[in-house]
Amino acid sequence: MLRIGLIGCGHWGKNYFRVFNELSNSQIVWVSDARPEVAQGINKYRSTIEFSTDFETFLKKNFADAIVVSTPASTHYEIAKKCLLNGVHILIEKPLALKVEEAIELAELAEKKKKNLMVGHTFLFNLGIRKIKEYIGNPDFGKIYYIHSNRTHIGLIRDDVNAVWDLAPHDVAIFSYLLDANPIKVSAVGGTFLKDSKEDVGFINLIYPNGVIGNIHVSWINSNKVREMAVIGSKKRILFDDLNNLEKIRIFEKGVSVERPYDGFGEFQLLLRDGDIISPKVEPHEPLKIQCAHFLECIEKNQIPLTNGRHAVNNVRVMVAIQKSMEREGEPVNV
Repeated sequence: MLRIGLIGCGHWGKNYFRVFNELSNSQIVWVSDARPEVAQGINKYRSTIEFSTDFETFLKKNFADAIVVSTPASTHYEIAKKCLLNGVHILIEKPLALKVEEAIELAELAEKKKKNLMVGHTFLFNLGIRKIKEYIGNPDFGKIYYIHSNRTHIGLIRDDVNAVWDLAPHDVAIFSYLLDANPIKVSAVGGTFLKDSKEDVGFINLIYPNGVIGNIHVSWINSNKVREMAVIGSKKRILFDDLNNLEKIRIFEKGVSVERPYDGFGEFQLLLRDGDIISPKVEPHEPLKIQCAHFLECIEKNQIPLTNGRHAVNNVRVMVAIQKSMEREGEPVNV
């Protein structure tokens, strides 16, 4: 039974609290949150869980095997550094940090301390995303042309980061996972419609080494909550809708490609393919629970997590480049 400490029990931290108490090989032993009223809910669940508004109080006691950090992104670096220096494994929400140098420092510190540093890129534990990776890895999918994603909702507007830093790390992680590559160049524009200082809408383009284009739209002010992605290939197309519990994935066995090499316009011919629409079964699952179980397994078996510190550094590197491009009104920035 691994003892888990939780720093931050707000909107997403409550889910971590539930999941780690549901898993058979872990138990929440203490919770720290800046809001004293959180203690009431903790005590109603189990009176033996300790609570404090100061997480460093628990670090000094040193009675947790691992710590989950679910606090605002702007606090991640300082909290994670203190936890690692105290010699505990960490599962921290994305992004790992807001600066590349801080992310690198944390990754190197975890390696030095021989502790697992795992970042909560939850969609990499989504069975729908994993199913898509299986399909696009098959030769009959053809060449991948581009990937497009929509991640929008209205509300839950954060004070410390903009909508791009809040939402886009998910899609950046998904694209890199599906393509087994990180982008080499990005360009992005954003809109500040609600607040003058922080973008609440973003449109992002990513260029990958193999010529694949990634396109991401994120928004805090869309009237609909959307979690959709399309992978367009020469022989097939895949549509993913994470909010559709009946058909999360639809595979269109349709495509368009150049039939053969050509020298002039008169020789240009396209090959159109028409076929079935398939909806493969995706087993009901909770990605967060799969992620947390993976974290525990990595601790028990001394394995490196899928979304480890080095993986997270690459994600932060891309996000910093995206932010620079927005500040330069869409100018391409090398990653």
